[in-house]
Amino acid sequence: MFKPGGPLNLKGYNTIMSKNQLPTQLPESLYRFFWDIDATKLNPAEKPYYVINRLINMGNIESVRWMLKYFPRSLILDTFKKMRDFNEKTGTFWAHYLQVNPEEFICMQEPYRSQRKQLWPY
Repeated sequence: MFKPGGPLNLKGYNTIMSKNQLPTQLPESLYRFFWDIDATKLNPAEKPYYVINRLINMGNIESVRWMLKYFPRSLILDTFKKMRDFNEKTGTFWAHYLQVNPEEFICMQEPYRSQRKQLWPY
């Protein structure tokens, strides 16, 4: 089972920022994950759920490290509780990483799980 500070070497992240200190712009290296908008105009402080969701779903290790550094754990957890656009594998991983019950995540609850499997049975 994955443990914080394990293979991803994420220990020490997510301890320096509070909700009122969120970044106001993305680093240029993360623009590619926001191909459908003008990433230069995106303010992560105004749309934190969108940014967290996109980086978790479409990002890479670098983007996740950036997210963990600049977004508080509580906001990441809140994103999973409010947004259902995560698959079961992603939800399970992050529930273990954040040390919470996976059933707290909306993506892990019925009827969403059944609906997702009907639309995308993989």
